[in-house]
Amino acid sequence: MHTESDNIQDYLKKSDVIDYDHKLIVAKCRELEKGMEEKDETSLIKKIYEFVRDDIDHSGDIDAQEVTCKASEVLETGHGICCAKSHLLAAMLRCLGIPAGFCYQKLCSGQEGINRKVLHGLNAVYLKDLDRWVRLDARGNKPGVDAQFSVYEEKIAWPVNKERGEEDHPVIFKEPNHVVVEILKKSNDRKEMWAQWELGLKDLFRN
Repeated sequence: MHTESDNIQDYLKKSDVIDYDHKLIVAKCRELEKGMEEKDETSLIKKIYEFVRDDIDHSGDIDAQEVTCKASEVLETGHGICCAKSHLLAAMLRCLGIPAGFCYQKLCSGQEGINRKVLHGLNAVYLKDLDRWVRLDARGNKPGVDAQFSVYEEKIAWPVNKERGEEDHPVIFKEPNHVVVEILKKSNDRKEMWAQWELGLKDLFRN
């Protein structure tokens, strides 16, 4: 994996989607910060990650039809798909001055076999104490999915299976994929969203 930008400040920026100055995000970050030692940044990252992974539902797991996109929307509604949850995790980390980026995978759809691929979104966070980036997947655990906060051994929701044609995109992006954001914002429900979802995959994986 390599970063899209060599400027670490690019992974701390606010945007319309990563709206980390929203009052709900600021309040939740302050709440989760309470009782944490100032120098223990790694434990704070773990706490934020586990909040997004466990307390914010994956929309598909609860069959929610509403589509969320902006970080504050995901927090307010309490759910989002993988990419939307990655927006919230990045916003909360950036709110606390912790660099965070966006990563993507091309995965086989469990419902439709290896002929149909879907785009999966997750995050990378910079651990200052270790001077390295690690990927974190806040999709949300369920039977068959056991993503964990892990510094030395990556434990994401779905490690890629290259024999099935799955891929990790090698870049840690500074902003969410623009096609993904557009689809999330324009979709009236999840059915409409999934009908457009492969566009995001094609925009990222051009082979």
